[in-house]
Amino acid sequence: MVESTGGEAGNAEQAAAAEVLDRPLPEGVRRRVVQIVSDGFGGLTVGELPPPLRQYARFTPTRRVKFAGNAMAAAVESDTLFRQRIGERFREAQPELAGALEAGSPPPAADPLDVAAAAYVLRPVGWVKLVDAAGEEAQRADAERADEETRAELDRLREQLAEARAHTKAETERLRTELDAARREADAVHRKLRAALSDVKRSEAAVRKARAESDAVRAEGQAQVSAAESEARRLKARLGEVEATLEASRRAAREGRSVEDMRVRLLLDTVLEAAQGLRRELALPPVSARPADSVDAVEPGRMTPKDIAARALHEHDPAILDQLLALPQAHLVVDGYNVTKTGYPTMPLEKQRLRLLGSLSQLAAQTGAEVTCVFDGAELAAPVLLAPPRGVRVLFSKAGVTADELIRQLVRAEPPGRPVIVVSTDREVADGVAKAGARPVASVMLLKRLSRG
Repeated sequence: MVESTGGEAGNAEQAAAAEVLDRPLPEGVRRRVVQIVSDGFGGLTVGELPPPLRQYARFTPTRRVKFAGNAMAAAVESDTLFRQRIGERFREAQPELAGALEAGSPPPAADPLDVAAAAYVLRPVGWVKLVDAAGEEAQRADAERADEETRAELDRLREQLAEARAHTKAETERLRTELDAARREADAVHRKLRAALSDVKRSEAAVRKARAESDAVRAEGQAQVSAAESEARRLKARLGEVEATLEASRRAAREGRSVEDMRVRLLLDTVLEAAQGLRRELALPPVSARPADSVDAVEPGRMTPKDIAARALHEHDPAILDQLLALPQAHLVVDGYNVTKTGYPTMPLEKQRLRLLGSLSQLAAQTGAEVTCVFDGAELAAPVLLAPPRGVRVLFSKAGVTADELIRQLVRAEPPGRPVIVVSTDREVADGVAKAGARPVASVMLLKRLSRG
């Protein structure tokens, strides 16, 4: 008898295993299956869980459903042993539902989704039909819900239609009222137009009468013009007589004016002679300065930077620089990095600057010339903190402005005629300052002069 029962159970399992779900699991059933798997986690050890689910063992049921839902559904579908373990936990939690499903008589009052989910996990005979029935029930419920929503939407549209009809009726009444008012207003305008036409006719009659009166006035005016022309001719003759009398009066006045001119000239001669006597009494010296003396130019015999360049010296001879710096009010402008990278390029920039500025300070003390050293600000990562040496003006170019442009600005700022010497091997800088009137000097010449001490 026992062997017969065992055989029947095995046959039932084989029959259940032979059943295959030929369409995707309905979404409602899938959510219930995931919930059953999440509830069964608590009764399993970590070793009993499939490897992909072990990382969620310590999650709460809610977080487990949220983050591991897909993984749990896939494990139940693919791992038979895991599904059987979850089924055992489900039998312990809901023995009545599990027993009814395995007996082939699911409770009629149970939720079809719960029944389908339990059948999917336990896999009794006929579980596919239960899942399909639950899916159809869910679709039917969705259809009923959609039908209810459609009816509600239809009711809402009917209400809107009724409101629109009422609004249209009210709007029609309003427009009809406005049309009646417009008609009354048009009638009034027509009456006014007829009255205006009558006024126009009366006005035309008045215009005709005015034209007749105007013609009469024009004829009278022409007669008056003729009389006025006759009077004008008489007055013109009288005017000729008056002009002749006026000319005679002018001749008499000119003769009297000649006497007055003679008196004024005599008074002017008296004033001039008094002024000469006053100058002799005060012993005022004659004026030696003239306006032409105020014009800035080079007089014969004075040295200029161009005169220095004409001497028979080598172009890199430091003696040329000494002669240039000996000119009155000479201004030496140095392209700092151009000189340091020519003379000692391997040193850090800070030490290059300090070495050059120290040498320029000695040169300024020896020559008495004005010295300005310009560095390119684009080379700096931060503002330079240094105290300029005595006699040397230190300038850094601003952001977006090169040292070459700053040198050109310094040259343009000087008045014409002042000796300005620019030290740079940059050909573009040399040509630019030469056009502006400055004397370009190579960096090698300054380095030779500084090394001489």
